[in-house]
Amino acid sequence: MASRRQTVELFASALESYCPPREALSAARMLVCDMTGITLTQLLLEPDAEAGIGDLEGIAAQLRDGRPVQYVAGFAEFCSRRFAVGEGVLIPRPETEELVLRAVSLQPQSLLDLCTGSGCIAVTAACMLPEASVMATDISAAALEYARRNAANHGAEVEFIQADIFDMPPLGCTFDVILSNPPYIPLSERESMRRNVVDHEPGEALFVGDDDPVRFYRAVAAVAQRSLAPAGTVMVEIHERFAEAVMECFAAAGFGMRQMLRDMNDKPRIVCARRA
Repeated sequence: MASRRQTVELFASALESYCPPREALSAARMLVCDMTGITLTQLLLEPDAEAGIGDLEGIAAQLRDGRPVQYVAGFAEFCSRRFAVGEGVLIPRPETEELVLRAVSLQPQSLLDLCTGSGCIAVTAACMLPEASVMATDISAAALEYARRNAANHGAEVEFIQADIFDMPPLGCTFDVILSNPPYIPLSERESMRRNVVDHEPGEALFVGDDDPVRFYRAVAAVAQRSLAPAGTVMVEIHERFAEAVMECFAAAGFGMRQMLRDMNDKPRIVCARRA
């Protein structure tokens, strides 16, 4: 059996096919910790202990092929919780945590998550606001399978609905907060992105046509027109290039109060809108 050190070296070498060496080493260590249930401190203090991971060459082959580390591990971390992920569902990103935390700080009694994917937004909100009513929608049956599994894993009360955001059925209630992290990366940026993303994560959850990069935000605004409570707030994650265009979508939908918020890297990341 290979040691922890040998396993890390094998995984890091595989990841270097598309990652810088330092990033590859960090990801390899994370994967070994995830797969063995040990901490990074244990890994560093006892590198020669047996790793106890089977089929190392098979895992390394997946990594060389660009399969995301989170898919190999079977989960991704989001807001200090583990969310099951795999083919057909977008991997949660740290930037999206800010969207959830800002929404939760408003202490809504009801919340709607559009384009929920893995359910990380809705499930986290439901865990942090146990008295709130939470609903989430997505067009993808595969994504909703993961979302329901994640809700069950965390004991979160979330109502999931399979629906097309461009043809949203009546939801039967209004919401204090509506959130969405919709597809917003222009297709023209696809070629510049890493293959572990473009070859494995669902393109329909990532990309939008360059001819109309804010089309999903118009759809979110239309849902919010019908389903947002009078004093409610709609918050969306955005591409940094399209902050003004997204705010215009909400202005056209009658939202008089609009605000752009920057993320931890000082990039435009969230647009909030309220009715005047």
